[in-house]
Amino acid sequence: MATTITDDRTAELERKVDALSEQVAFLVEEARAARIRREGWEDLQATIMPIGAKVLGDVAAELDEAGITADQVVSLLRRLAANIDTMDAAVAQLESAAQLVEVLSPISAQAMDLATDGLQTLDERGYFSFAKAGLEVVDRVVTGFTEEDVEALGDNVVLILNTVKEMTQPEIMAIIYRMLERIHQQQEQLASEPEEPPSMWELLKLMRDPEVRRGLRRALSTLKAVSTVDTGPPRKFVPGTEAFPEPDAKDDQERDDAGGA
Repeated sequence: MATTITDDRTAELERKVDALSEQVAFLVEEARAARIRREGWEDLQATIMPIGAKVLGDVAAELDEAGITADQVVSLLRRLAANIDTMDAAVAQLESAAQLVEVLSPISAQAMDLATDGLQTLDERGYFSFAKAGLEVVDRVVTGFTEEDVEALGDNVVLILNTVKEMTQPEIMAIIYRMLERIHQQQEQLASEPEEPPSMWELLKLMRDPEVRRGLRRALSTLKAVSTVDTGPPRKFVPGTEAFPEPDAKDDQERDDAGGA
């Protein structure tokens, strides 16, 4: 009986010793791991400290050279920390803008293709050539007119527009069209006309035509109305009018003498 009790106590002591041994081994392992971590941290500090000290020294030198104090840096850091929410919102907006650009990129590419096709079509139809020629015409007008001419044009622009308005009336356009048509017919008849000018009798025969007399009356009425218009002082020489020189007094006297004879 006493032997059984002794064996049980011995077994219990062995279990306690084994548990204690496991705990000691665990503590030893933890101590070893802690020592390794400490040594690693010490190595890291030994490596980083010189670099950090150099960086801090360079930063301090740059700040000192720029005239920035430590208080200003601290104030800036405080402001950044106080506005961290605003900065976060700004970053969110940038992300949204980036997403918007990503969405619009295919659309903008398609719009660019459409614009390029449209410009190519306009070029093929001659719009750009026409615009270039129009610019050349504008350049000729600008270089061919002086500032005084432009001012005179501005003073008479209402009269010019009214004249153009009246000229575009149907009856005026019909008269101009008939005149041009008759001029073309006369040009076609030049080859068949005799070289000698018509005599006075032939002209008198034409005067027997009522339409000729009616047209002559209209022409004379128009010339009378034009003769009563005050055109102002004589204008300076205009290129292109040399084909119709003004008759001088000598020519008028010769024609009068010939008519009297």
